[in-house]
Amino acid sequence: MGKIKFMSQVDMKIGVIGDEDTVTGMLLAGIGAVDGQGKRNFLIVDTKTHQREMEEVFHDLTNRKDIAMILITQGCAETIRMAVDGYSASGKVVPTILEIPSKEQPYDPRKDAVFQRVAFFYPQAYAMMGMEDKP
Repeated sequence: MGKIKFMSQVDMKIGVIGDEDTVTGMLLAGIGAVDGQGKRNFLIVDTKTHQREMEEVFHDLTNRKDIAMILITQGCAETIRMAVDGYSASGKVVPTILEIPSKEQPYDPRKDAVFQRVAFFYPQAYAMMGMEDKP
């Protein structure tokens, strides 16, 4: 069995799912891309966005070969938690899913999968964040 090859680093993109301010900031930083077929690597979530649409975009981004990382606001990740946890449980590492805070909701490290992995190997991490109890 041969090695699985990734696209070159130049061709890899970052996907974004989040509120308007977060996604707009990322687009201004140069993350946004729309291909010739109109496929975007981002989704702006507002009060009219349905959970199903968020899940479809999430699954689309995780199955694309040109996406290396997906940034998703913690609030959006909570809305589609089953899909995010299902992807994490699959063992895939590319694209990597990172939950980021948004200005509407405070960051909760107990819900962050990356922080949970850190705390598993370094239990003092909860105390360092000012939290006494584990989730």
